[in-house]
Amino acid sequence: MSGGSSDGSAPTVYYVPWKVRTPKDPAPQGLVLYWFPASKNELQRSSLRASRSLSLYATQCISMEVSDVRNPNTEKLIGESELPVAVLAMPDGTPIRKLENTNGKLQVEQVEKLVEVEVKQRESALDSQLKDAKAKATAGDKDAAVRLYRSVAEQKCMFPKKAKEAAKELKKLGVDDLALAAIPATPVFDRYLSALIERTMQRGLVAEMNSQYTRAEKFYLKAKAMDAVDPAPLRYLGELYRHHIGDWAKARTTFEAILNMPADPLSRAVALHGLGKMTIHEGEFKKGLGLMEQSVAEFPLALAYRNLAVYWNSEGDFAKGNEYTQKALALDPKDPYNIVFAAVFMAAAGKRDEALKIARANVRLLPASYNLAAIYAQNGQPEKALSFLKRHFYQYERYQSVRAKEMMEARVDAVFDSLRADPAFIALTRDADGRLPTPMKPMGNRSDANR
Repeated sequence: MSGGSSDGSAPTVYYVPWKVRTPKDPAPQGLVLYWFPASKNELQRSSLRASRSLSLYATQCISMEVSDVRNPNTEKLIGESELPVAVLAMPDGTPIRKLENTNGKLQVEQVEKLVEVEVKQRESALDSQLKDAKAKATAGDKDAAVRLYRSVAEQKCMFPKKAKEAAKELKKLGVDDLALAAIPATPVFDRYLSALIERTMQRGLVAEMNSQYTRAEKFYLKAKAMDAVDPAPLRYLGELYRHHIGDWAKARTTFEAILNMPADPLSRAVALHGLGKMTIHEGEFKKGLGLMEQSVAEFPLALAYRNLAVYWNSEGDFAKGNEYTQKALALDPKDPYNIVFAAVFMAAAGKRDEALKIARANVRLLPASYNLAAIYAQNGQPEKALSFLKRHFYQYERYQSVRAKEMMEARVDAVFDSLRADPAFIALTRDADGRLPTPMKPMGNRSDANR
């Protein structure tokens, strides 16, 4: 959900919600931007992965899809072009504009321009329709004017500003069946302001990565004030409140705001996952499960897959738990959180030596302390398990409200069955908030506490 940087450069904030279409996905409602990468390496390293403007277009009925030659519309979309290629198309696969690669690469600025040119051309056509509609109304041809205004108002997803203009004119003509309040505002695409918003978000993320959570909150709120309809600041705020600060009332309000606005699939997935995680902790397991399943259907997140693995392992369905663990690993096989998380279930499945090897290689990974404790607990090393749990509660977590929730999850977590009666474990988790039933079924854990 956020991208750190190890080379001192600004961290990535605006990941483009590129998604591989599946048969279960609903048909796109607007335009589709297809990216046909030439290799897996390009998919992982291309500049197309990050863009504020493409992320915002994804909130305005322009789907971002990664595709390959197995796409049934491949011939129509790319013709004889060599990969990589970017194509802007209609929902039925009819190509509108195509960008060929230069020296084997696509540059994000060129792809942004490809979409921008088409959007501006369509916006100009709507201006002409508004002008024609006004002329019809002035000439007394109300029916024709209404038809033209309605056709503009129908474009409220991609062109909310024009739709609002049309709705106002329709109201003047006595047609008041379009709710102006339901038409969203237009995101900020101005290059200078957009760059300022992105820099503000990056400063917030740097603060968050350095555990300066109140400072991060200030930057995220500032970015939100600069563009109220950009879902990214809300996405980061919601996770900050949920995961780091522990203010679940604010987290819930923030996530629900995302779901009630035009938002890109990535932001919606984060919101659904956050709501699901909180709902499960509050004891509504099935409802929480449903929210997390909605999350991965919206957009695949390793975090959501890990927590689905947690759920099914806690229910004793190890096969299903392993399935979701592998899905998380498939998204990023080198991600240390995915690797350590998978090792917890290796230990539960009897592969203890392999799990210990992974734990030892990642002992410095502070955010993984909870799962490192789980590995050592399942390997009969209570002192090390308690040491990592203490590190998780008192070095990684900074807010008591979060500690109380994490301590509760540790008390009910089956991976700590061997410690449940240990006086040191009971003392360490003495501030547990008491919101979950104990003990849980064996096999698995209820919390992916490293993220």
